[in-house]
Order: sequence, then C-alpha cells, then structure tokens
Amino acid sequence: MSSLIDQLIPIASPQPRRSRQARVVWGDRIVTIGGDAPVRVQSMTNTDTVDALGTAIQVKELAQAGSEMVRITVNTPEAAKAVPYVREQLDRMGIDVPLIGDFHYNGHRLLTEFPDCAQALSKYRINPGNVGKGEKGDKQFAQMIDVALRHDKPVRIGVNWGSLDQELMASLMDENGRRAQPWDTQQVMYQALISSALQSAQAARDLGMSADQIILSCKVSGVQDLISVYRGLAARCDYPLHLGLTEAGMGAKGTVASAAALSILLQEGIGDTIRVSLTPQPGEARTQEVVVALEILQALGLRSFVPSVTACPGCGRTTSTVFQELAKQIDDFLRAQMPVWREQYPGVEKLKLAVMGCIVNGPGESKHADIGISLPGTGEAPAAPVFIDGEKALTLRGDKIAQEFQQIVQDYIQRRFG
Repeated sequence: MSSLIDQLIPIASPQPRRSRQARVVWGDRIVTIGGDAPVRVQSMTNTDTVDALGTAIQVKELAQAGSEMVRITVNTPEAAKAVPYVREQLDRMGIDVPLIGDFHYNGHRLLTEFPDCAQALSKYRINPGNVGKGEKGDKQFAQMIDVALRHDKPVRIGVNWGSLDQELMASLMDENGRRAQPWDTQQVMYQALISSALQSAQAARDLGMSADQIILSCKVSGVQDLISVYRGLAARCDYPLHLGLTEAGMGAKGTVASAAALSILLQEGIGDTIRVSLTPQPGEARTQEVVVALEILQALGLRSFVPSVTACPGCGRTTSTVFQELAKQIDDFLRAQMPVWREQYPGVEKLKLAVMGCIVNGPGESKHADIGISLPGTGEAPAAPVFIDGEKALTLRGDKIAQEFQQIVQDYIQRRFG
C-alpha cells in the first residue's frame, strides 16, 4: 500500500529562463539582461523630450520608483538635440539609469546626424514596421545598426501589431492560402510578428552585430494573443525577450490584463525585461506603471523590491476600519522610506509584515511574518498583540497603536538590517 506522500503530485516551480545574455551600458554601469540576470523593469516617459529638464525629472521619478531602464521618445531633430542634455541633467541629479531611445520612421537620420544623441543613449529601440519598405527600408535599417555598432550600443528590435510590416503579412497570407489546410488569419498574424522580429535580428547579425547585443519584442494588446506570440517566439530563438502588453489600458483593466499576460509567460521562463503600459488616469503619477511591474515580479517571487504587507480583506468580524488605515499607513511608510533604506539596510526589501483585523487568522498570519500585529475585531478585547520573528513580543493598547507599531518596525529594521 502506497503512503500518502507517494500519492502526491509535485508542485511545479517557475521554469528557468533560457535566453542568452545581453547588456546595456551607461558609463561605469552595466545592466545585464537575460540568462541568469534578474528580470528587469522598464518604463517610458510621456514628456516632450525637447523639454530636457522636464524629461529628466520624470526619468528620475521613474528610476526612483524602481525602473531600471527608461525609454524616451526621439522623433524630431529638436528631440535628438535634447537627449545629451537629458543625460547631463540626470548625471547632475545622481541618477545613472540607462536611457533607451525610441525611434520610428526617421531614426536612421536622427542617429546619423546627431552623434551626441547616439552616444548619450544606452540602447536603441527599432520598429521594423516603421523603418521603411523594400530596398529603402533595408538601407535605413542598416544605417541604424551601423550607428549602434560604432557606438557599441545594443538594440531592441520591437515589433508591434499596430505597425506590422504589411508586405510581410501579405506574403504570408498568400503562402497560407496555398496550404492544404490553411491557418486562420490570427495564426498568420502571429507568425508574421515572429518572422518580422527574427528576420530583422538576422539582418542585424549579417551586418556585424553580435547576438548578445540584440533584444526582441513582439507586442500586442490582447492577453491570449501576447501569450501565444511569445510562446512561439521563445520556441524559435534564445535572444533576450522584452515583455509588454501594448496599450494595456487604464486603471484596473490595464493592471489586471498586464498581470495576467506577463505572469503566465514569466512563470514559463519567458521574458527578461518587462514594461506595464498603463494609460495614466487623470492626476495619476506616471510611476504607477513601475509600481505594477514591481508588484508582478514580487508576487511571483522572482524579485523583491519593497517589504510586503499582508493584510486581511475585512469581514463582518471587522466593522472597525482601524486595520485598513494601519495597513495603508505602513505600506505608504515603507514605500516612502525605500529609496533611503535600500542604501542603508541591504536586504530590507525581503521583510514581511502582517496587519490583521481579528483573532481568526490574525495571530497565525502575524507569526508567519517577521513582524505582525493582530488588531481587535468587533467584540474582541481592545488589545493588539505584536509578534516578532514568530513570537509574541508585546501588546499595544490605546489611541497610538499605529505610531507605536510603526516605530517597532523601524527599530526592527535597524536592528536586523543595519
């Protein structure tokens, strides 16, 4: 008779990534992408790059929120001229985040005519669908690769279904029509996206670019489409891959759609950099897209960026909102302190806290955290036991529980990570 353990099915862990390693260099800083490197977080400004100071300020905000690379629009001669000044402003601010230039239509001309721009950027994003058509397009693509080689810059070849090479799509549709069992149009589009990225990567290789200077992306705006395309792309190459649901949308819709698509792919070992392309809600900070990207990676256990706060959702036992307010205060406090703590207290991002609302799960969850507090639910005694490293340490009472618990957290961090 088999034992219980013999009847159990092993639980699957995230699959290891299998891409080769690329690198992004700025000054003395090298950001590795792919291979054993962590999944990197990217973001993009929505400022007019001509406004060098305004752009630098937003880049700083994105970098301080946790973005490890920031993409800026380079679409006009004026924008290209401004790029070195953006870099200069960032250096003065002590922000060494690499800048990625986003080029469409005229990138070959801007990179050639403004060498200071080409040098100030750490990576170039090239969209094959917007480089040009036929022989002209091949020449313009070659110009951009030539500049990248001269300045020793990597490139991201970023295909987007909103600007897919229509000649390639038409060619594949014709070939598909001659098949005994033709694919549906959606499958042909998937293959066109993948083929565009791979053909462009091979063209860059033929021009002298090494494989470890190339990153690929195939962005679409549907969750299932993104999963299908990247599974196909990952099966056909080992270039580092940049993930992102393009035009994900606003608020909860964009957040949920991005999390759903990226999490499935990351769990399968697909993806080396990510961006969450949220449409900012009125008055919302641009940094929200960075926060969501960080939370996706942290929720999957792939990286840690900020101490996690476990908090119960509330029920009929917790008619008081005290635990909600305390959880919000603690979460805001942790995020506000992280830019300083990251330097002072290495490892603090792995701290786990619990702010619970009643006796049902409160003590148990608090014991599982590094520091936890179990606040009184409806009808319970007006006392809040605090657990530190799994043991009950003290009980808080009165009107200053929030302030006292926050000080306990601060003292613990100094003692453990200082």
